[in-house]
Amino acid sequence: MSKLKIAIQKSGRLNEESIQMLKDCGISIYNGNDQLRVTASNFPLEVYFLRNSDIPQYLIDGVVDIAIVGDNLLVEKGRNIQIAEKLGFSKCKVSVAVPKNFTYNSIQDLNGLRVATSYPNTVNNFCAKNGIEVDIHQISGSVEIAPNIGLSDAIVDIVSSGSTLFKNGLKEVEVICTSEAVLAVSPLISDASKQILNKLQFRMQAVLRSKKSKYILMNVPNGKIDEVSKILPVLKSPTVVPLGESGWSSVQSVIDEEQFWDVIDKLKEAGAEGILICPIEKMVL
Repeated sequence: MSKLKIAIQKSGRLNEESIQMLKDCGISIYNGNDQLRVTASNFPLEVYFLRNSDIPQYLIDGVVDIAIVGDNLLVEKGRNIQIAEKLGFSKCKVSVAVPKNFTYNSIQDLNGLRVATSYPNTVNNFCAKNGIEVDIHQISGSVEIAPNIGLSDAIVDIVSSGSTLFKNGLKEVEVICTSEAVLAVSPLISDASKQILNKLQFRMQAVLRSKKSKYILMNVPNGKIDEVSKILPVLKSPTVVPLGESGWSSVQSVIDEEQFWDVIDKLKEAGAEGILICPIEKMVL
């Protein structure tokens, strides 16, 4: 039977969150011996644990069918690689940082500086867009130490919380782009693998929808059901179940977490009582 081949980062936060996403999709993976390739026990999937910077080339060459990577890496190396799904985790920025004592007023202050980075293409595109020139020093790791050892005047690197910059006496002065984990697809994926990908993507979408939504239950006087129903941003229509107490019903629906508090306030004003909010494990449409 054909198997879908997926690459994920072999260590770090993106690795952990990628594996958790697969688990949330009901896919069982065991890698107790730190193997670089493992097969799922209950889904036609082979998982390749690779160095992050190598993954785009594996996709381009068709060695793997799909990958979970930061979309910033596709900006840097991912020509002809399509994004099938934005996954919403491992969010970060690709930023320019300089020493804290550097006086920075505008992008033009970067002109002529030595810049250490693992993302030379991203830096070159940024500089061309803004009409500046820099001397790029490409290094593969520990970029943030470069100004302290005299290798560069500034850096371009991934920034999450900013704590690493702070510890190394640096400050963020420009954000080149934002990034999050995405499901990327090889341009050479076969039709058979596409069919398996569709099944995997269906599961991922169910997981992603559930994380953005909450299940809401409330008691509503029967005379207020229409008013309450109009407030709820429901999938189709709310579920209404009569209660044991005459004149009252339980109204149940799904609510978008981003609208949560605004909707709750309106529901209370409309007469809803005993409002209960529950997490949703999966949401299939």
